[in-house]
Amino acid sequence: MDKEEQLITNFRDLFDKMVWINKYKMEDRLKECTPSEVHCIESIEKNADSNVRELAKSLYMTRGAISKLTKKLMAKKLIESYQKPENKKEIYFKLTPQGKEIFKIHEDLHKEFRERDKVVFEQITDEQFDSMLYFVEKYNSHLDAEIKKQGLTIN
Repeated sequence: MDKEEQLITNFRDLFDKMVWINKYKMEDRLKECTPSEVHCIESIEKNADSNVRELAKSLYMTRGAISKLTKKLMAKKLIESYQKPENKKEIYFKLTPQGKEIFKIHEDLHKEFRERDKVVFEQITDEQFDSMLYFVEKYNSHLDAEIKKQGLTIN
């Protein structure tokens, strides 16, 4: 296995382990929501004036999937829709108090996981962080260019 393959394999293993080790606590604390619903709630809270198009783009999902997801979240009374007075055509979403509670639980869990993993990050030098960040940004830009080149869009 060459270094490229080893790096990608290690990234996948790392991500899979993070998901697996966090899964049980997430599922226990966020019983009423699927992971997609929680990520949609997070995106709505972190991005002002979230609409279907923006959510699809930020979550790498189709607009149809986002429409279904937001309908479920509205039925659960976790989000609500609104329109701006100057634009009655566009529909936006915001969290309800119950949705804000889900968001807070999710954020608190992430803080807990970061605290658990802090021991590793404390050992990393600024130069090592800079090197890793450079690689991730470079690879991310490459994938953005490939997505554009292949004409892949969120519809």
